[in-house]
Amino acid sequence: MKILQTREELKTWRENVSGTLGLVMTMGALHEGHLDLVRAAKAAADTVLVTVFVNPTQFAPGEDFDKYPRDLEGDAAKLRAVGVDALFAPTPEVMYPQGEALVSFNPGPAAKILEGKTRPTHFAGVLLVVGKMFHLTRPDVACFGKKDAQQLAIVTQMVRDLDFPLEILPVEIRREEDGLAMSSRNRYLSEAERGSALNLSQSLQWGLEHASELGSDRIAAAVRGRLEEIPGIEVDYVALVNPRGFVPITEVGFRGPATLALAAKVGATRLIDNMDLVF
Repeated sequence: MKILQTREELKTWRENVSGTLGLVMTMGALHEGHLDLVRAAKAAADTVLVTVFVNPTQFAPGEDFDKYPRDLEGDAAKLRAVGVDALFAPTPEVMYPQGEALVSFNPGPAAKILEGKTRPTHFAGVLLVVGKMFHLTRPDVACFGKKDAQQLAIVTQMVRDLDFPLEILPVEIRREEDGLAMSSRNRYLSEAERGSALNLSQSLQWGLEHASELGSDRIAAAVRGRLEEIPGIEVDYVALVNPRGFVPITEVGFRGPATLALAAKVGATRLIDNMDLVF
């Protein structure tokens, strides 16, 4: 596996790639969920490039940028083991050589709700780095996890609106054996907090099992009510949304595919999760 750290190294490597290129963008601290993205890219393309970059523009002041887990050596070992062709691991100075970018992407109305309401600058920062990576790497396919469902919807819209010549490939959520969605932030949880965190996926599953009786207009409130009864969990949001545009569904008697999404703090750790369903 080739390790690339500068734009020049990436450019030279990319010029020598033949066939199709699959891209997986990460912030490191890799787990099996990330490796599922790699496996999907390997199945879809001839060559796979993974990026590891903790992007400062998607963190607001006071968020966990400085303490976000970093283990490039460990990440590289995991990527070698699954047959990745190259790893691009730039510094912020490489990605933003002029300092703060003056031009940014407008992520649209879907970025102002749910994750965007709590983190109003987050998706503009995500689209900035994703757009730059697309231009630098020129992939044929890019794999994104469905755990970050709002991000997936917004990136897909950007690709559609700006005519990026690539395919976005969604990859299913990888869960621990007990149902907890895999996340790099799970390592922050104490043993007791991890036990509490199981209520996130369990409440979503309960919502899916009772969707027909609750209906599209009551399911989100019912799931939120269950979570708010659990000590140690601070609910940010529970919402039923259209998976394509990530617009909340509130109408009575809705019929069609939907995503039930939530975010909550367990102790000091903020976690997200979602499940798909059809009414």
